[in-house]
Amino acid sequence: MKTLSLKLDDNIFEETEKVVSELNLARNRYINEALNLYNQFNKRRVLKKKLTKESKILSQSSSEILAEFEKLADEI
Repeated sequence: MKTLSLKLDDNIFEETEKVVSELNLARNRYINEALNLYNQFNKRRVLKKKLTKESKILSQSSSEILAEFEKLADEI
């Protein structure tokens, strides 16, 4: 496990302290869980961006292939 020094905005720290107290959870555990969720969120966001980009490329390629098939069908 890594040790980390962290500076938080005062309002974020105060809100975190309230939530941690209400949940009866260690601050360290709470921050670990929060970062884990945020990492998952951002991994999905990056994946969505990549898939959208690749989908556009594939769509363009598919349109070109379809146009070629239509030309062949017109020739027949």
